[in-house]
Formats: sequence, C-alpha cells, structure tokens
Amino acid sequence: MKDLTMNKKFVGSIEAGGTKFVLAVQDVESGKVVAKDRIPTTTSAETLPKCVEFFKQHPVDALGIGTFGPIDINPNSKTFGYILDTPKRGWSGTNFKGYFEKELQIPVAFTTDVNASCYGEYIARGSDNSKSYFYVTIGTGIGAGIVQAGKFVGLNNHPEIGHMLVKAYPGDDYEGKCPFHGNQCVEGMAAGPSLEGRTGIKGEDLPRDHQAFTYLAYYVAQLLYNVYMTARPDVMVVGGSVLNEADLTKVRKFFDQFNNNYVATPDLDKLIVTPAVAENGSATLGDFEMAKALLTK
Repeated sequence: MKDLTMNKKFVGSIEAGGTKFVLAVQDVESGKVVAKDRIPTTTSAETLPKCVEFFKQHPVDALGIGTFGPIDINPNSKTFGYILDTPKRGWSGTNFKGYFEKELQIPVAFTTDVNASCYGEYIARGSDNSKSYFYVTIGTGIGAGIVQAGKFVGLNNHPEIGHMLVKAYPGDDYEGKCPFHGNQCVEGMAAGPSLEGRTGIKGEDLPRDHQAFTYLAYYVAQLLYNVYMTARPDVMVVGGSVLNEADLTKVRKFFDQFNNNYVATPDLDKLIVTPAVAENGSATLGDFEMAKALLTK
C-alpha cells in the first residue's frame, strides 16, 4: 500500500526565547500542528542539539526561526544568521541559522522573535498588503517588529524599540532595570521585571489596580505614540504576559493624551489591540509562514 505521507510537506518553527524554546511542526496541507515541544533555554551548546533531535524525530522540509537578539539579518554580512553580542550567557557569536542548515540540510528563514510575531499577526488578520502592522511584546524584555505591505521594516538591521527613550511618569522615582539606560528607556521602566523592582512583589502577585500598572501603561503608551507618529501603522498589537485588555484601556487613554488631537486617529479600540493569535502563538504562526515561503523558491 502506498505511503500517502511521502508527498506531504511539513514546516517547522522555533520560537527562541530567553527562558524557553517553543518547537512546532505543521502539516502544510491541513494547517494542523502535528508536533510540539518546549525546551529550557540554557546555553547554545546544550539547547540547539536538543532542537535538532526534535526535528529529526519530526522531519520538516523548511524551518522558520524567530529568536531573541540582537541578531544579524543582513544577507551580505559575514555573520548573517548569527546571534550578536547579547547579555544571554553562552549565546554571543552563535551561528544560529547556519547550525540548523548544516544539521538538518533544509532551508531556514531567520528573524527576531518579535518580527515573527508581527508576521504571524499579519497572517492572522488577513495578510492585507494595503496595511502596516506593528507588534510589541511586553515581557521579561520589550521588543517590537513592523510589517508593511507584507515585508519587514528593517533591511540590514532589525528594530530595537525596547530601548526607545521615555520620560518619567510624575512621581515615579524607580531607577530602572535596564543595565544600559537605567530609567531612560521603555524596557528599563516597563518590562515585567520592573514590577518587582518597584514593589518587591512579583508582577503576577500584584493586584491589577496597583499604581505600578499605571506607570507601565504610561510608558507603553509613549512607545506606541512614538511608533505611530513615525510609521503610522494601521494596527498596533500589544502582546506578552505583562499587560491585559483592561490595562490597554489605560494605554489608550495615555496615547490619546500624548496625541492631544494633533493627528486624526482611528478608533483606538481598533488601533491598539491584543493579539489575534491565542496563547502568544503569533511567532509560531509567523515562523510557519516564513518557512512555507522557502518551499516556493
């Protein structure tokens, strides 16, 4: 009897985060996820071989990778596909893309985790090439990506929007968590660790009406307003585990105050939104779609 799986195509995804790698395989024809796993992020020497083992158990025809950075996305660079200098121990100088091309002998798409998330949101929202999409994750760190007409913004380098400078909320005397910019950048003032840094209480244990969440909403609104005035995206997606829909009500209010009727904006409930893909799965969807594009080349 003929093996019907012989003609099937499968694509893989690696969402490489600071604490875990999320691995997944999709059946291209059905769109179903047929295998998934999570691997703790330790060193590259330990983590990457475990990923290879997973994909050898669940073979794929192409792989999409969205990873923490900073990374080299310039195809003309000698270090294209590498992790650059990063505070993440054991990862600086890792040839991430090349490792999987060599070990799996398949084409590999490579970008930042937030670019992949933004691309996933673009796909989930209809792949409308007449619109531009912005995605920011508020988590252990803050990162963002922009997709315009189906293409990433950032030709030779990717955005580092988490280190955008911000002004302090009146009365917020927190010194900031960023080792480079202290209380001067949005990551230092609004990433998840800033909650415990301000209060001594883990963010998940803080009541949602705590003043610290107002501070975070203020800084995230600044980020969104600055991006809006620069790139004028049609949709601005706020992902990550730190802010919820109720928090976005405050974000929209501050955004409106910053704008002060300067430019006409769409309904802010439709402009500033939570992800369309459930359970922070936008990056995995984006990875799958990037991998599929490699199959047509």
